[in-house]
Amino acid sequence: MPSSYNNPVYPYIHSPDQDAAQPVHHQVIIVGGGPAGLAAAMDLALQGVKTVVLDDNNTVSVGSRAICLAKRTLEICDRYGCGQPMLDKGVTWNLGKVYFGEEQVYEFNLLPEQDHKVPAFINLQQYYMEEYMVNRCNQMPQVELRWLHKVTHVQTDDAGAAITVNTRDGDYRLTCDYLLVADGANSPIRESLGLESKGQVFEDRFLIADIIMKADFPAERRFWFDAPFHPGQSTLLHKQADNVWRIDFQLGWDADPEEEKKIENIRPRVEAMLGREMEWELEWASVYTFRCRKMDSFIHHRVFFIGDSAHQVSPFGARGANGALQGVENLGWKLAAVMQGRAPAALLQTYDTERQHGARENILHSTRATDFMTPKNHITRVFRDTVLDMSRQYPFARTLVNSGRLSKPCTYEQTPLSTPDRDVFEGAMRPGSPCTDAPVSGGNGSGWLLNHLGSGFHVLLKGDFDPGQITALEALATRLTAKGDPLNIIRVDAPGTPGANTVHVTDSRGVLAERYDLQASAVYLIRPDQHVAARWRQLEPAAIEAALQRALGFELSVEQAA
Repeated sequence: MPSSYNNPVYPYIHSPDQDAAQPVHHQVIIVGGGPAGLAAAMDLALQGVKTVVLDDNNTVSVGSRAICLAKRTLEICDRYGCGQPMLDKGVTWNLGKVYFGEEQVYEFNLLPEQDHKVPAFINLQQYYMEEYMVNRCNQMPQVELRWLHKVTHVQTDDAGAAITVNTRDGDYRLTCDYLLVADGANSPIRESLGLESKGQVFEDRFLIADIIMKADFPAERRFWFDAPFHPGQSTLLHKQADNVWRIDFQLGWDADPEEEKKIENIRPRVEAMLGREMEWELEWASVYTFRCRKMDSFIHHRVFFIGDSAHQVSPFGARGANGALQGVENLGWKLAAVMQGRAPAALLQTYDTERQHGARENILHSTRATDFMTPKNHITRVFRDTVLDMSRQYPFARTLVNSGRLSKPCTYEQTPLSTPDRDVFEGAMRPGSPCTDAPVSGGNGSGWLLNHLGSGFHVLLKGDFDPGQITALEALATRLTAKGDPLNIIRVDAPGTPGANTVHVTDSRGVLAERYDLQASAVYLIRPDQHVAARWRQLEPAAIEAALQRALGFELSVEQAA
């Protein structure tokens, strides 16, 4: 098949660790050089933690695979320093259309409001995403990438982990304080440890056909139920970079995967959809079956499972890679805080608490979408077709149409790390929620709120507060930062000159005030993963310190965290 992309080949390098008489010890070892593993390395590097990444291959993924990168993923990658190349290369889209037969029945805009740095979604082949991540990792001295180093054995207990690594020069052994496993949905390490990923396999098959063509179709998500060119089945069309178009054809459970991947069987399907006059070339094809499943716990002694090794969802809704990066960002700051002695070990259990919630949410949405798209019996098909038929005229029916509820960041509703509200607020920025971006001026000159956040705790505040309280807050930030637990202050529309650990920003158009319900005064404590930990109407440094201690897990027992 022709390709618009030439996979980079990364060199195998013989490490001094391979010649050591005894296993060399590292703080953190990451298994897997895909999006989750590379993201974990970057996240920890920004917090001063060194990692070794082991991958059994020497290139990025083959085929486009995950292509839909959501707004939150782009914001995370922007913080890591690899987001801009993705935005530059990817195809931006906010609009989606749903068809029933030949007729459009529904249209949605994922980001109708203005004043966001990044779009709702871009479409970008996974190999580009991984390449940009590798490039960024290579700029970070805290990250060591080892290609063609395959982990073949893992032992772990409550003190650490020991692994065996196979290379062309033979086997060697390593030990580490923490092992992060990102070795994919079929995770050999998970299986070797006798752990399971439980869930549902959907009895249907889908064909991915990535084709290269120059077409005037708009850059939007288009989904057909009972497509006129593919009767009785669904079809999805997306545009990617380099004039590559992703087409998903529903095939049915009885389809032969090997036969369906042959070009002589793909061509008639594509020609029925696009017309015989359209010129195109096949870049990549794959046949897949849906799985929605997860592990009962993402933590096994000192082994932490991330990405598809921990949880797997169907591709409709783009919740796989996007959910994986939300999980990585959740774990990174906690692991750094514990390793650096700034938080108790119990904090790590909240990675499982919070991300189990995220995985359940993603699986629920993916399962509902799959059930709607692939009715299992006559009654469910009648229901689905009736909803689609009614959605032509009735807005309420459109809310029931489900061609994949697209990825959104998870709100940790019941997390023990949040301090409950005691004051009245409006809007979505409640404790546990991810921060929404907003334009600001001043500060570091980036022009956006989220560029001021991350890799540490932040206090965001607006109001005419007592100068003594401001001085006490700045003293708290100075004291915590001096002992290695950085606290930064962002003051909105504040007079005077910034103090220690403080930046001033201006909300000239009131967008920030509206999104965070700042009114005359408000104070937010924001976690390093840019989730709200607490909020108040008044400034009380003692309350902020107490909420910070809670967010770091000092009020937890292991049982409470789990």
